[in-house]
Amino acid sequence: MASNTHAISLNPATGEQIGAYAFESAADLETVLSQSAKAYTNWRRTPLDARSAALARLGQALRADIDRLAGMITAEMGKPITQARGEITKCAGLCDWYAEHGPAMLASEPTQIENDKARIEYRPLGPILAVMPWNFPIWQVIRSVVPALLAGNTYILKHAPNVMGSAYLLREAFGRADFPQGVFEVVNVQNDLVSQAIADDRIAAITLTGSVRAGSAIGSQAGFALKKCVLELGGSDAFIVLADADLDEAIRAAVVGRFQNTGQVCAAAKRFIVEDSVADAFTEGVVAGTKALVIGDPTDPSTYIGPMARYDLRDELDAQVQRTLSEGAKLLVGGHKIDGPGNYYQPTVLADIVPGMTSFREEIFGPVASIIRASDARNALELANNSQFGLTASVFTKDLAAAQQIAADLEVGGVFINGYSASDVRVGFGGVKKSGFGRELSHFGVREFCNAQTVWFDRK
Repeated sequence: MASNTHAISLNPATGEQIGAYAFESAADLETVLSQSAKAYTNWRRTPLDARSAALARLGQALRADIDRLAGMITAEMGKPITQARGEITKCAGLCDWYAEHGPAMLASEPTQIENDKARIEYRPLGPILAVMPWNFPIWQVIRSVVPALLAGNTYILKHAPNVMGSAYLLREAFGRADFPQGVFEVVNVQNDLVSQAIADDRIAAITLTGSVRAGSAIGSQAGFALKKCVLELGGSDAFIVLADADLDEAIRAAVVGRFQNTGQVCAAAKRFIVEDSVADAFTEGVVAGTKALVIGDPTDPSTYIGPMARYDLRDELDAQVQRTLSEGAKLLVGGHKIDGPGNYYQPTVLADIVPGMTSFREEIFGPVASIIRASDARNALELANNSQFGLTASVFTKDLAAAQQIAADLEVGGVFINGYSASDVRVGFGGVKKSGFGRELSHFGVREFCNAQTVWFDRK
């Protein structure tokens, strides 16, 4: 959250203030823009193997400081500590992977021009402005910044106000990894100065992970400035369970896929679309799994469900649940705020959801599962595609040929057959429709902020 003068960090488990970070001025922003632009002229010419080595050092720095980084994530946004430590481990692994495999993604690419006289060279664009969210305070940044830096760009992070402590710890990690000044910068500014930065000629491109509303605002400003942008926005991912699915596995994946990070994940199972013949058994299993989740102190390693990151987000979630119930849905478990300190919400399962209801139509960003019945596989596909979002989807069935056909017809950026949605550095990640555009991770993440330059020799 934020005041008029400071970004305020509140512990979502207790409500206590743990940090207040003064917003920076236009003069401060100018200093950062100048440093980033100056650093770019040298960083882009730094040998690729030296840039890769710096990324490997960053991975080591993250591992060495896992206790502080994970502890800050848990304190600032309530992620259970076991999951927070997993986030840092995953970030370090991404650094290792790009250090090893990334340089090949930037190699000269041959063309079909005769005698190898034309090639494609991948050149950096310049300073990148990144507007990042609070739900994965380190991972969202690392998966964006590492490929951008590998390509020779510099990077300016504008993080969410409630996780500025995480942003500054990450900046320390870059310092310990001996990155030159200006290659990775952090700015703590309000929206008017974000707009000013987007319009500044020194910013080459923009990347944002956040809500549809934020994406529309940032994307329109980037478009007006004629700058490349990558938008990773909301999702209401379908989790399709066909009649021949392994129900035990589907139930296990449903509970983990919906309730990890207290349900605060863009690419996560949210709409469970289940064939009629197995819907009762699936629902019973999901309800039992939901009731078994351990809710409590996020610093306790046994906790799986912590508090939601902000009280206003909990209020918004509860309003969505109550609207859905008033529209005719059935409440099977949960459905209310938990009394006492902290932003806790009961893990919730809603049934009898149909198109048009709030939890079918809107993104539900919290620990709430919505179960929808489908008459058959074709109907399940229609229900899945009946959404403004298109981030990821899951399909559970033993018929892999049928699953592949469904995947081909799903209007999403990623499909997981017999598994729940996830991100992995080795494959691209991103969405379609109002879930955004552009791709992160794999070679896509490296090349998103590159100039694919054609170099042609001796053309007569």
